[in-house]
Amino acid sequence: MPLNNVSMPKGINLFRVFLLFCSIACLCSSCSSQRFIDRKYPPSVLKKDFAVFRGALEELHPSLYWFTPKDSLDREFSEAYRRLDDSLTERQFRTALLKVVTAIRCGHTSVNFSRKYSRYLDTAQLSLFPLAFKVMPDTLVVTGNLNRSDTLLTRGTVVTAINNRSAGFLIDTILHYITGDGYAEAGRYQSLSSFGTFGVMYKNLFGLTGSFHIRYLNKEGMADSVTIPVFTPAREEEKADSLKSEKYTARERRNLFAYSARSLQVDTLLHSGYMIMNTFAPGHHIRPFIRRSFKNLERLGIRYLVIDVRSNGGGDAGTSTLLTQYIADHSFVLADSLYALRRSTRYRDYIPMQPVYWLMATTVTRKRRDGRFHFGYFEHHRFEPRKKHHFNGNVYLLTGGNSFSATTLFVQQLKGQKNVQIIGEETGGGAYGNTAWIIPELTLPHTGLRISIPRFRFVMRKDLLKDGRGVIPDIQVSPTSSDIRNGIDVKVEAVRQLIMQANGY
Repeated sequence: MPLNNVSMPKGINLFRVFLLFCSIACLCSSCSSQRFIDRKYPPSVLKKDFAVFRGALEELHPSLYWFTPKDSLDREFSEAYRRLDDSLTERQFRTALLKVVTAIRCGHTSVNFSRKYSRYLDTAQLSLFPLAFKVMPDTLVVTGNLNRSDTLLTRGTVVTAINNRSAGFLIDTILHYITGDGYAEAGRYQSLSSFGTFGVMYKNLFGLTGSFHIRYLNKEGMADSVTIPVFTPAREEEKADSLKSEKYTARERRNLFAYSARSLQVDTLLHSGYMIMNTFAPGHHIRPFIRRSFKNLERLGIRYLVIDVRSNGGGDAGTSTLLTQYIADHSFVLADSLYALRRSTRYRDYIPMQPVYWLMATTVTRKRRDGRFHFGYFEHHRFEPRKKHHFNGNVYLLTGGNSFSATTLFVQQLKGQKNVQIIGEETGGGAYGNTAWIIPELTLPHTGLRISIPRFRFVMRKDLLKDGRGVIPDIQVSPTSSDIRNGIDVKVEAVRQLIMQANGY
């Protein structure tokens, strides 16, 4: 029947009908989303995905037993497999696999949610654990609180227990699910301190209750306690957004993006420069920035250079090597060895870009007598220091647990050089090397979980393998709860004092 022939019953308001329709639609959408996140996969399906997960790791990962003996890792696989006798949600299944991956001690190997689940999490208004912490051995120091009206659990407060679980117990438990390189523990603690990771892992392992009983040390240093609610995000949209596109031109947004990745400030009075290098990843014009910066440092007669790589998770090793060349006083070879176990895989159907990875590996590697496919260029090529605009003054490298991957290559290559001092905390990346370079993403066929499996074992310093640590700073500087409370950057303060003394102040 044509719409214009339909008449509404007397007394029915069209607007009210529209609102009722919208309410029903929202309710259905909410129910659908809830069914999606609560969906459980039967054991038979989970075990099929687990077989792909284990088989691909055992076939492709070149450092599976680098730090964990095979019998120990086999026990981790078996323990995870036993959990599959019950149906699990995607979140629970990911948590079970994450414990296995953590035992490998490779920071480039990861387990990620399916693309569908990740898209859901990007927009979902989920209840959250409200506190963020700077995590140290047996210590939780508040760095953020989503409940902004809370005047007790403020920045710098030491939390001793949550829901009757001690800080030490919580940290030790969660660390079994936080990946990292070798025995570089600072990186794992820093990961647990970053991006709300503690709250997410708390939810995954212990669940979210409506409230949390928190034991803490008050401002007088005395033991105290308080009960706080779970945080539920407001559903209404923010009225103002400081980074809305209409407030900035496209060029201004590009400049802000680039500045957040790298910047240089110069103090001509102290003859010093402060370079922030937050990434070596492509897309930030890092190479032109490096060349331009060292040209300016020479022109301005800068004698003291601070390079802050505390937030640099790595990126392109060629870019980090370029920065090294402007500072190194010696030639160097990047790798003692760099190789993959194989180019192809029987799990190719689960790796969307496997033909591309195969082509890349075929182009850059050659099979040697040991049966491995070696990336010979980085094993043999000797990089020379840059002659033009080379920096010969004192260099101070600020490092921390987030200094990872290519950043560790940069720091380790300069460690021990007479005009270079490393200040801060141990790097998260291994000083001995890592397993990375080409990192395909394998998608499990039923749950859609995505497993990042690095293909190349990179040994930078084989003599450091037995320790499995990150780069240890020359001057160890770590914040206290008081420093965090007062907003003091102790690493910057330490290097400022060194430069002041060098200038005779």
